[in-house]
Amino acid sequence: MKTLPFRIDSLILIAAVAAPMTACKSSTPPSAEPAQTANAGIETMVAHVQHSTDSLDIPARVTADPSRVVHIYPPLSGRVLGLRVLPGQEVGKGAVVATLQSSDIAAARSDFEKAKIEVLRSDRALTRGKLLLQHEVLSQADYYELEAADETAHSEMERARQRIHELGFSEDSTSDEVALRSPIPGVVLDIGTAAGEMQRSLDNATPIATIADIDSVWIVGDVFERDLATLKPGREVKVLVPAYPDLQLTGKIANIGDALDPNTHTLKLRVVLANPKHTLKADMFATIRVPGAPRDAVIVPDTAVLHEGEKTSVFIQNASGKYDQRPVTVGRSFTSGAVKNVEVLTGINDGDKVVTAGGALLRPMNGD
Repeated sequence: MKTLPFRIDSLILIAAVAAPMTACKSSTPPSAEPAQTANAGIETMVAHVQHSTDSLDIPARVTADPSRVVHIYPPLSGRVLGLRVLPGQEVGKGAVVATLQSSDIAAARSDFEKAKIEVLRSDRALTRGKLLLQHEVLSQADYYELEAADETAHSEMERARQRIHELGFSEDSTSDEVALRSPIPGVVLDIGTAAGEMQRSLDNATPIATIADIDSVWIVGDVFERDLATLKPGREVKVLVPAYPDLQLTGKIANIGDALDPNTHTLKLRVVLANPKHTLKADMFATIRVPGAPRDAVIVPDTAVLHEGEKTSVFIQNASGKYDQRPVTVGRSFTSGAVKNVEVLTGINDGDKVVTAGGALLRPMNGD
């Protein structure tokens, strides 16, 4: 009976000693997990200054030189018997474009025959007048009148003959069909009629065919006002055509227009290119690339640049491992492979360690 209290007191004492030890063990701080997760999602790269050339891309189109475009109109009224060409077809100089049947040639031949009769009559009258003048039966003044009438008759016959030639006929032929020929070699851009249609000579506003010589073509682009200061005639440019991705042509600015389009506020810029193989077609899309002055700049992925309103900045890792937010000035953006890059003109030094991903996560941590 005397040993029981001793055991109870011992248990109470052991529990009292063990309690502080348990409380002390549970309050031990965990390992430094925040230090490991602080840089999660952050990617960096070492920036280097690279040689870069800025450029200006001007949207443009391929057009035929207007001085080498011919619209073929019918020289006389009549019916189109047949067309010999199709759009896109290449034709030589003198090639038959269409055949026209017309009654106008009959009227022209009639005028010519009447003129021939008048010439015969006036020639005979002049011959008779010479005899009369020699025998002093005809006065000199009357003889001069006969000479003038004879010259007038010959002039009228020549005019009638020339009219027949203008219509495409010979004064000795009897056909009423005329072949319309191309005056230049080139490509048929458009056809404005069909076989069987009636044509009303030059009163018709639609040409039978439009033919262009595209051995030399114009590349015409639209330039905005803000870009005019960097452009001048004679400057070398590159011409890119989406139809031929691997084709790069080099030319010079031939002209910059003086008339500003009131709707788009652009001016026409023209580049003339030789096109001997007819690779470039009329109305093709093109791009005129004007190279700028070479310069040194740091090129980083566009994900490295943070935008806050009109301000741009990047995060730079300092020597202590923390990140400093630094304002930068950016230049042009361009794509290299699958990565979109941006030029940084000021704010980053060669060798700086730039945050390329996760920079937005560092904004609230900047003061830590």
